[in-house]
Amino acid sequence: MKYDLRFKPRSVKDLKRLPAETRTRIIEEVEEMTEDLTGDVKHLTNFTPEYRLRVGNYRVLFEIQGNTIVVYGVRHRREAYR
Repeated sequence: MKYDLRFKPRSVKDLKRLPAETRTRIIEEVEEMTEDLTGDVKHLTNFTPEYRLRVGNYRVLFEIQGNTIVVYGVRHRREAYR
């Protein structure tokens, strides 16, 4: 199933703070995930947003709303679940 992709303003701000190489890698992984939720995707319990994608030391926090992936934030693993 092909998903549409939408970034919340906070996630764009998070991405801009990252080094260019890391930012590019994360964007590539997220775009690849839109094809069929591939990658290290995990459903989170008792946490909002509901899913996370692991990209190295960073976590992409997102939800699936219908056929749209909504990215809420990109955080270092230390900060992701606080």
